[in-house]
Amino acid sequence: MRDTPDAVMVFAAGFGTRMKELTRTRPKPLIEIAGRPLLDHALDLVSEAGIARCVVNTHYLGDQIAAHLSDRPRIAVSHEAPEVLETGGGLRKALPLLGGGPVFTLNSDAVWTGANPLAQLRAAWVPDRMQALLLLVDPRDARGHTGGGDFLTDPHERLTRGPGAVYSGVQIIRPDLLATIPDRAFSLNLLWDRMMRDGTLFGVRHRGGWCDVGRPEGIGVAERMLEEAAGA
Repeated sequence: MRDTPDAVMVFAAGFGTRMKELTRTRPKPLIEIAGRPLLDHALDLVSEAGIARCVVNTHYLGDQIAAHLSDRPRIAVSHEAPEVLETGGGLRKALPLLGGGPVFTLNSDAVWTGANPLAQLRAAWVPDRMQALLLLVDPRDARGHTGGGDFLTDPHERLTRGPGAVYSGVQIIRPDLLATIPDRAFSLNLLWDRMMRDGTLFGVRHRGGWCDVGRPEGIGVAERMLEEAAGA
C-alpha cells in the first residue's frame, strides 16, 4: 500500500445555508469568486500539485456540480443520497474511488494565495509518525473567518484542541480509522480526537493568504485578497 498521498477528496456536498439566498438555486461550490466557481479554484490547486486522482462528493443540487464536471472525465463524482454523510461518512463512501493509503481532503469553500496548500502538506508529511497532518492558518491571517482558533501546537507540531491556529480545510489523513465508526454520517473530528490521544495528529502553517468563503460577505474579502496577491 502506498504511503505518500496521490489522491484527493474535494468536499462539495454541503447545503451552504450560511450563504442564504445565494444557495437557494445553486450549490455553494458553484458560487463565483473573481469570475470563477469556488470549486474551480479548488481544482486548480489539485492540478497544480500534480495529484493523480481526484474525487468530488455531492449532495445538495449535486446534478449541477456533476454537469459542471462533465467535461473532466478524470474527476470522479461520489454522490451522497438520501442524506449528506458529513466529512467522515463522505470520505468513507469515496474510498473505493480514492484507492488505499493516505489521502488529501480539501474543502471547496476557501480561496488561497501563496504556496500551494497541497504541496506544502506533501512536503511536510512524515508517514512513520503521522496519522493526519492539517494545514493551519494564524487567526490574524484567517480572512472571512468568524470563529476562534481550533488547535494548539506543541514544540513537535502535535495538535491539541484550543484557541490557537485555525484549521484551513485541507489535510492529509490516513483513512484506516474510518472503518471503526459505526455511524453512517459522522465528522472527521471523531478521528482527530482519537489521533490527538495517540499523539499522531500534526499541523503545519500555511505560507500565504487564506479566505473562508462560508458567508456572502466572504466573497468580496476573497476577491480583494486575490487582487492584492496579483498586484504584489
